[in-house]
Amino acid sequence: MANEASAVFDFAGNRRFEKQLDFIVEIDKIKNIIRKSQLFDGGRFENDAEHSWTISIMAVLLKEYANFQINIEKVLIMVLIHDIVEVDAGDTFLYAEDREIAHIEEKKAAQRIFGMLDADQRDFFLETWREFEEGRTNEARFAFVFDRLEPLLQNFLNKGYTWRKNNITRSMVLEKNSKIREGSQEIWSFVEIMLDLAVQRGYLPE
Repeated sequence: MANEASAVFDFAGNRRFEKQLDFIVEIDKIKNIIRKSQLFDGGRFENDAEHSWTISIMAVLLKEYANFQINIEKVLIMVLIHDIVEVDAGDTFLYAEDREIAHIEEKKAAQRIFGMLDADQRDFFLETWREFEEGRTNEARFAFVFDRLEPLLQNFLNKGYTWRKNNITRSMVLEKNSKIREGSQEIWSFVEIMLDLAVQRGYLPE
């Protein structure tokens, strides 16, 4: 939990508001968390804040392809907060062997960071974050689509940069991303076509 004496804006005159401002300052650190995928133009590596912004736009733009009716506001909250835990836990490569260990650290991070807020907002964000992680609702399943789709698009546009650098194969990509179909069968069909093209072009080993 946040230290009561550590408030940056302790002059605001409203303790709840002070906590909210401190939370905003804390999660701004997400801009310093560098991901393993490059931007679409290959100019540099993406950070977590940019990832969250991009997939938020994608979710709104492509909501017509959901397998079911969704609450898009809830989806947006999920994609905006899902990587906040990486402020503490860091970014873990999707195909890393220690990814399960990373989930333990992310749970601790969620408790600390969302714990900076008053109980009502703390519980709301924690529950929404857990809902996304567990993929137990339609909104979580649809949010998952874009968390996984964006790096697939990045790799395709960058000729398999991250795939080739880390010896990732088509079967590995399919295994880690096939749950996209649970949120959008239409988008998953597109992904399969894109991966076939990636193999044909030498971006992704068969």
